[in-house]
Amino acid sequence: MEPVDVLKQYFGYPSFRGCQEAVIRRVLNDEHALVIMPTGGGKSLCYQIPALMERSFDDPHPPLTLVISPLIALMKDQVDALRQRGIDAAYINSSLSREEREQRYSAVRKGKYRLLYVTPERFRKPEFLDVIGQRFVSLLAVDEAHCISEWGHDFRPDYTRLEEFRDLIGNPTTIALTATATPDVQDDIVDQLGLDDREVQRFHEGIERPNLVIDVKHVWGDEEKLEFIRQTAEKYHGSPGSGIVYFTLIKTLERFSELLRKQRVPHLNYHGDLDRQMRRRVQNDFMSSRCPLVLATPAFGMGIDKEDIRFVLHAEIPGSMESWYQEIGRAGRDGLPADCVLLYDDRDLMIQMEFIQWSNPDPDVYERVFDVLSTDLDKFHSLGLDWLRERLHFRGKHDRRLETALAMLERYGVIEGTWDDPPQLEVIGELPAELKQRGLLAEKLKRDQQKLYSLVQFAKLESDRMPFVREYFGL
Repeated sequence: MEPVDVLKQYFGYPSFRGCQEAVIRRVLNDEHALVIMPTGGGKSLCYQIPALMERSFDDPHPPLTLVISPLIALMKDQVDALRQRGIDAAYINSSLSREEREQRYSAVRKGKYRLLYVTPERFRKPEFLDVIGQRFVSLLAVDEAHCISEWGHDFRPDYTRLEEFRDLIGNPTTIALTATATPDVQDDIVDQLGLDDREVQRFHEGIERPNLVIDVKHVWGDEEKLEFIRQTAEKYHGSPGSGIVYFTLIKTLERFSELLRKQRVPHLNYHGDLDRQMRRRVQNDFMSSRCPLVLATPAFGMGIDKEDIRFVLHAEIPGSMESWYQEIGRAGRDGLPADCVLLYDDRDLMIQMEFIQWSNPDPDVYERVFDVLSTDLDKFHSLGLDWLRERLHFRGKHDRRLETALAMLERYGVIEGTWDDPPQLEVIGELPAELKQRGLLAEKLKRDQQKLYSLVQFAKLESDRMPFVREYFGL
């Protein structure tokens, strides 16, 4: 059976697009690949098709394709879609109960599943290592591979252990995939996988999405932003399709929501202060087109695969070119025209500059947070996040250094649990050297500032902006 036969049988497409078939044949030939392909370009088929190909291996169980993804919501959506097509796939992550995880571990041992999705943090669990060691992993697929690189826009420390993970599962054929990676990030991905650059073929589909109409509109103040949002919603009112308006701050999103309600513009809100049930309800209403417009923070869109998004507006400047490109990539996946407009106001820069500062704590912050958690954990459990913030003298209204520090301590395996109300954390490791190195953290801050500056340069161009975008991404 040829790859195209599997494509037709399981996915219903008559032929491959772009470099998909070349990537698949390379993987089937047990050779490594790095794939940079625009959002919606069909990256997942590059490892799903090989996983379904019948090949001869010296193993009593079917070979397993292990997919590492940082996004719990996305892996659930992908597995649900695969199972609806009759494909034996599963995921194991922290969203499952202990009983559910044990059931899936047992199924893995017995040889079930052609594709298994996990977060990189799963490799910290001895029970997972025991189970996965009993299966022949024929292919390792690393999704959202830009998370490998400390210079990427969504760095995950556990991704830097992928060379170790590959060794633990027998150094299988590896494919890394992402929609955005500058040349530096591409080099870092290959290096962090423990591969020689000569072993890895890079497939770059470019960043061109001809159906996306990219524009920047310079505005002054909320009134001009509100009017443009209203006009865009009105333009598409009554026609098929949906739209997303991205905000950086929840308070700004809520202010615009109230203004739009007064103008009777129907919409949904999605942000991190909503509980999980409400976020799921908003996502379902948007996906089913019960309400075609959503005002959202950048968290919305992870796992969103809706073909008919007709516009993506940024009401506040994102933090980097990579973030902007990832977010507009959710538009026009059906190939029809879609508007992608950045509403640029110089005054919004201060918000992002603060965000960059808060997302790059210095070593003193990490050491103070770690020290308090190590010595006064019971008090933190009793009094909560506000007590810890006060104890650390983080009194600024928008100071998010504490949340960043906790998230990084969790990612590095120093703590586990939840710091929401009520908090329930456990300190399980020591403060890693990476969070003590002042020079390394300062360099990361500088890189983040440069990324924001590049986006400002992009916004202020008066000529065709696409050459600038191509150069930024090394094309």
